[in-house]
Amino acid sequence: MNSSRIAFIGAGNMANSLIRGLLAKGVPAGNIAACDVDTTKLVELQTECGIRTGSMAEVAAVADVLLLAVKPQVMGQVCETLRPLLQTGTLIISIAAGIPLKSMEKWLGNTQAIVRCMPNTPALVLEGATGLFANANTSPAQRALAETILSAVGISRWLGSEHDINAVTALSGSGPAYFFLLMEAMQEAGVALGLEPDLARALTIQTALGAAKLAASSDVGPDELRRRVTSPNGTTQAALEQFESEDFRGLVERALSAAQKRSVELAG
Repeated sequence: MNSSRIAFIGAGNMANSLIRGLLAKGVPAGNIAACDVDTTKLVELQTECGIRTGSMAEVAAVADVLLLAVKPQVMGQVCETLRPLLQTGTLIISIAAGIPLKSMEKWLGNTQAIVRCMPNTPALVLEGATGLFANANTSPAQRALAETILSAVGISRWLGSEHDINAVTALSGSGPAYFFLLMEAMQEAGVALGLEPDLARALTIQTALGAAKLAASSDVGPDELRRRVTSPNGTTQAALEQFESEDFRGLVERALSAAQKRSVELAG
């Protein structure tokens, strides 16, 4: 990856985090370029990261990998502008939600190697989770390169079908908001129980952080970790029984199903 020339079309938050993650992994700043209609973002990246910036044509002309980080509604226009600029063997990586490969191939050409992926916002702190799916034109070496690039900001996993991206969107793409909602509710409940708001917030955030780290480092699953922390007839059991009596699992399943359904609708 360190010898690959990577250009970002769009320099928003996700591109910014990927660029910084790649630099942290040892990719030379001279091998990374970016373009964006917002020149303020480019000046910031050039000043703080030392990468190259320029027009779309300038950064695309010498790229081995083009990472498309633009809004879905302008993706078609961007791709059609890029099509005559592409070099032979250029890998396209799209992080635009809801844009299927068939549309990308229509705009870029049916022989183009394209990887579609769904990262999530924790990539901004290098703790992202990304699902990837490649079209048939993508070589094993290009698949490995795409995985390495996205792994610079967290974990990356290949999907069995493009349709699975809708499930990934529902689970990890939208997932951070579910945890934020739970944290928000826990903080509010702590205040209702008599804690000061700042204390309730600090305890909630640290508890979520600690639980996630414990789950990530453990050799057992969340179900076993839950059992280990639940003493018979104790406080944790009382709370968990209340969750279960309100069909907590069913609510989560219905919420993710709603998100997946909406992802399918947007892709259509």
